[in-house]
Amino acid sequence: MSMTSAKRIGILYYGDLEMRRQTTRENVRLPNIFEAFEALGVEAQPVVYNDAFCDEVKQQVSGMDAVLTWVNPIEDGCDRTMLDALLRDLAADGTYVSTHPDTILKLGTKEVLVRTRELGWGCDTHLYASIDDMRRELPARLSRGEVRVLKQSRGQSGAGVWRLERDASSGSVSGGSLVRAHHAKSGCSEEVLTLDEFFDRCTPYFAAQGGRGCMIDQVYQPRLPEGMVRCYLVKGKVEGFGRQEIVALHPAAPGAPPESAPKPTKRHYHPGTMSEFHRLKHLVENEWVPAAQKILHINATDLPMLWDCDFMFGPKEADGHDSYVLCEINVSCVSPFPESAAGPLAAAVMEQIA
Repeated sequence: MSMTSAKRIGILYYGDLEMRRQTTRENVRLPNIFEAFEALGVEAQPVVYNDAFCDEVKQQVSGMDAVLTWVNPIEDGCDRTMLDALLRDLAADGTYVSTHPDTILKLGTKEVLVRTRELGWGCDTHLYASIDDMRRELPARLSRGEVRVLKQSRGQSGAGVWRLERDASSGSVSGGSLVRAHHAKSGCSEEVLTLDEFFDRCTPYFAAQGGRGCMIDQVYQPRLPEGMVRCYLVKGKVEGFGRQEIVALHPAAPGAPPESAPKPTKRHYHPGTMSEFHRLKHLVENEWVPAAQKILHINATDLPMLWDCDFMFGPKEADGHDSYVLCEINVSCVSPFPESAAGPLAAAVMEQIA
């Protein structure tokens, strides 16, 4: 048996006990990852995780050379507290873990938008550490006529992400003023409510993560109706793109009812060689990611094996080129992703543990 084939690689993802019992090599999630390892002569093992059988998972992954994880911050109402403790113990025992929970806390929460806002991918962005901070600071921004996007610090699928602006009937905004709020979660549309009612909606976000939750306030980008571009990275290299033409916070046409806003479209995937985004690839790889690593104190070894950066289109530059504004970074559970990323990911893992 070769040294490569002797390596033990775990592909960990969320599921229930029935999935764990029925999972075989033929019905795994993320089959392209398993195939990429097979192409290198490595048989990766599926690891179905749930808090209900955390101890069994711990036994399964003990002594593995690497464990790659795909678990959202919230799954069936449960956070990653138990899983992250398991992954930290595993890493301390010598297993390579990606993405390590400590790296997720630096890179994979919305606070990164504030910490890196001075980079070329940043914009007018603020952090509310408490609901009182939000009540005190947000009205003035809305009173200026600004459209804001509020985001809870950790979440997925649009949960806790809101487009907010004052109602046309409002001038100076206070708690009793009417605002127009659009939740990015699937199935939601714009609604009119008082700002105090909106604050009540947001209060649970601050109670999350054991009371350490916060909200990020980012100025709305007028070109959002043109869609977004997602860069998929393996370590520090862009290995694919996702292009989505209509996103969840796309507004309705002027004068049209809110429910007439177009629905989000599918994301289309492209390899990292796509010429349309060659300039964005260069900026991400050679300027923004290295600068973010310095700010966030993340060395090259600790960069996630697979992660992505969502970019909105910013104002056109003087030479006609697009500018880009970071919307969020996804680290915990990046799926689906371009086929072009699977092979480089497997190769990078094997290089990491060699």
